[in-house]
Amino acid sequence: MPTDTVTNRGPTSITSDDRYELVVVGGGAGGLVAAREGRRRGARVVMVQDGPVGGDCTFTGCVPSKALLAAAARGDGFDVAMSGVRRAVAEIAATEDAATLVGEGIDVVEGYGRFTSPSTVEVETADGPRRVVAGRFVVATGARPAVPPIPGLREARPLTNETLFDIARRPDSMIVLGGGPIGCEMAQAFARMGTRITLVEAVDRILPREEPEASAAITAALTDDGVDVRTGDAVASVERLDGGRVQVRTAAGATVIADDVLVAVGRTPSGRGLGLEEIGVEVDDRGAVVVDATTATAVDGIFAVGDVTGGLQFTHVAGRMGWVAASNALSRVARVRRFRFDPAPVPWATFTSPEVGRVGLTETEAAERHPDARVAHLPLTHVDRAVAVGATRGFVRLIAAPKRGVRHLGGGRLVGATVVAPTGGDIVHEAALAMQTNMFVGRLAQTSHAYPSWAGAIQQAALQFFGPSAGLEARPVQRP
Repeated sequence: MPTDTVTNRGPTSITSDDRYELVVVGGGAGGLVAAREGRRRGARVVMVQDGPVGGDCTFTGCVPSKALLAAAARGDGFDVAMSGVRRAVAEIAATEDAATLVGEGIDVVEGYGRFTSPSTVEVETADGPRRVVAGRFVVATGARPAVPPIPGLREARPLTNETLFDIARRPDSMIVLGGGPIGCEMAQAFARMGTRITLVEAVDRILPREEPEASAAITAALTDDGVDVRTGDAVASVERLDGGRVQVRTAAGATVIADDVLVAVGRTPSGRGLGLEEIGVEVDDRGAVVVDATTATAVDGIFAVGDVTGGLQFTHVAGRMGWVAASNALSRVARVRRFRFDPAPVPWATFTSPEVGRVGLTETEAAERHPDARVAHLPLTHVDRAVAVGATRGFVRLIAAPKRGVRHLGGGRLVGATVVAPTGGDIVHEAALAMQTNMFVGRLAQTSHAYPSWAGAIQQAALQFFGPSAGLEARPVQRP
C-alpha cells in the first residue's frame, strides 16, 4: 500500500465513518508499536486513545518509578526527586504524543472507543461521537491497578501507581500492600527518602515469583534501608482515621498506622466495556481478552496485545505483541504462516538495589518440567567485580536442560536464569539471548568477557556445566 494514502489531519479531525486499514484502540506501549509497525508497512492507521498517548508505562509506571528510584539512590530529597520524575516523563512523552504520531502519518482520535460491530469502533470524543471503520483492529487498552475487596480499603482512598506520583509532599510513614516488584521498588525508594515504610505481603516471602534466594536477598536489602517487611500475614481491614491517617489490621491481629497506604497487589486487565463480548470476542472473568499465540481473538481481524490479554504485564512484552499483531494483520507472509509471540525467552527485572533479573524458569519450575536439568549457582562473593566494589549480596543461577538429540553435550540448553546484582536487570539479557537462539550453554562459557565486568559472572557460572570452576560445579536440579 503506498504511503501517500495517509493524510495527516490532526488528532480530532477525522470525519464520521472514516475508513482505515488498521485501527489501534489504546495508546500504551503495545498500541504505539502496533500503530508504528502498521504505518511502516504502508497501511492507513488510526489510533483511538482515551487520555494522553503513552499509557501507564510513561505516565504512572516504568518511567516515573525508575526516575524516583534513581533519585532516591542519589540521596535527592522528595521535592527534587519529584521534579526529576516530571522532567523524565515529559521528555519521553514528547517522543510519542499525538502530534508526533500525526507527524509520522498516524491519525489519532482522542476519546473512548467501543466496538459496535466487528468492523466499526464508535468513539466518544469531546466533539461528539465518531465512527472509524476498518478490516483489522488491535486492542491495546492495558490494565488498571487492582484494589482487592478488603473491608474499608476503597473507602480509605489508597494510593496506587496512578496517583502516587502526584502527591505533593512526602509521607512521614506509609504502608505498602503487596511485595511484588512495584511494592518492593516503591518501598525502597520512599524509605531512602526518609519515609517509614511497612511492607505487608500475604504469602510467606516477597517477590514470590522469583527464586527464594532472590526474595531473601531483597528482603535483606529492604531491611537495611529501614523497611519493616512483614510476610505471611494478610490484611483483614483498612480504615481512614479521623485525623487522616490510615490504620491497617492484619489477619494475625497486628495493627499498623501510617500517613498513607499504597496498594501494589497487581493489575486488572481492561477488556470490559469495549463492546468486545457483544461482537463475539472472548473476555475472561478477569477482564482479559483471550488471544492465541498469534495475538488473534475469536473474531477474525481483531487482535489484542499487552496487559489487556492478562499475560506477562511488561512494557517490552506489550511492544513485542504489538509488532506481532500488526504484522499478522497486514503482512502477506502472515497469510501463509502467522507470526507468534513466545513468552518463554522474555526477560524481566525488578529494579530494587540490588536488581533481580530473570528469564525463563525458576529451579522449582524446572524440576517439574525438566527433571534432568542441571543448575549452576554462583554467589557474587566469587565475582571479582562484586568484591572490588563491595557489592557481594546476590548471585547468578543458570538452569540447563538436555538438548534434543545430544542431551547435556555442550552444556545443554538454557531454560532459566536469575541474576541478583547491582545491574542484574541488564546482565540477564545475555541469558535471554541464549534462550531465544536455543544456543548451547557452552557458548556462554566460551565467550570472552571483559574483566572485571558484572557480565563476566555469566561466563563464570556457565563454566560450572563443564567441571569445577573456582571450587563450584553444576548440580542436578532440586525439588523444593
